[in-house]
Amino acid sequence: MTTAFDPIDFVGKRLPNRIVMAPMTRSRAHDPGAIATPAMATYYAQRASAGLIVSESIQPSAVGQAHPFTPGLHSPEQVAAWRPVTDAVHAAGGTIFAQLMHAGRVRHPSLLSAELALVGPSPVAAADPTSVPEDVRDLVTPIELTEAGIAETIEDFARAARNAVEAGFDGVELHGANGFLLHQFLSTNVNQRTDRWGGSIEGRIRFPLEVVRAVVEAIGASRVGLRISPAHGLNGIVEDGHRDTYRTLVEALEALEPAYLHVMEMGDKADRDLTLELRKRFSGTFILNPATPNAATGTAELSLIEDGTADMISFGALFLANPDLPARLAAGGPFNTPDPATFYGGDERGYTDYPRLDD
Repeated sequence: MTTAFDPIDFVGKRLPNRIVMAPMTRSRAHDPGAIATPAMATYYAQRASAGLIVSESIQPSAVGQAHPFTPGLHSPEQVAAWRPVTDAVHAAGGTIFAQLMHAGRVRHPSLLSAELALVGPSPVAAADPTSVPEDVRDLVTPIELTEAGIAETIEDFARAARNAVEAGFDGVELHGANGFLLHQFLSTNVNQRTDRWGGSIEGRIRFPLEVVRAVVEAIGASRVGLRISPAHGLNGIVEDGHRDTYRTLVEALEALEPAYLHVMEMGDKADRDLTLELRKRFSGTFILNPATPNAATGTAELSLIEDGTADMISFGALFLANPDLPARLAAGGPFNTPDPATFYGGDERGYTDYPRLDD
């Protein structure tokens, strides 16, 4: 029987276990240049015992930034700042992918410089508020991406992927979940286009697929993963007929042969039957962030590897608070309790000061 603590062959790389550190926004890039910090090198290196680390969300362009103090991968200074982070992870024996995320409409224009515009698949504003440095404000209506804008955005992802490799990342994960730009194109309420980028299922999946294709061509399929969250309503997303959408998406994804598919289930709205169907349809490594309503993913979810539901399991909040999580899972605990007050922004408190078992 395969367990979470067995090695796994990961597109030519042997990972020591099947435990993934899920991407988690921490909003600690306080420099105006949105660059990675020395504290990030410490933070990720502390967690290098994961089979795979997926970084916090990183914007592929200035217009793609969703929240304050998140880092980017679109300037030479940002690339250089990430190198000590990836070096630290590799020195500790770890593997790290950069998650690339474009906010689309989920961003307040106060975070945009004057020459940039809020964009989305259609001029449909999100109903949920978003955080900005001063307060919380309602979102506004984005400008619909033109054909030229779509092409430019796809190239932004490809360029950021090349930058990630230059910065020492082992690969990239494309964020197609949680109501951000790729997910907006998949949705039936945000994407109201009638051209080839909307309308039918084939039209709505075109943009995510073209982003994957461009990134695969830029850095190679073995360095590319995609994260999705079927029927997840975060940031005002509605997905009528989501099962057909994601079945079609994954079937088309197969031809591009990305390294992995990362499925995020959502609480009591999780569709485990669809998860199992996508697992059967995808031939690459299948990573699952399982639904655990009102609780963090924990030891009980390790059985999803043993029964074949997934190849790897990703852990969010529990990994945030337990830098040596694989060892703690193997021992059955004890586990540090995450402090929500320090999740976003701040200093090293609640970031790099969680103790290890051997402390």
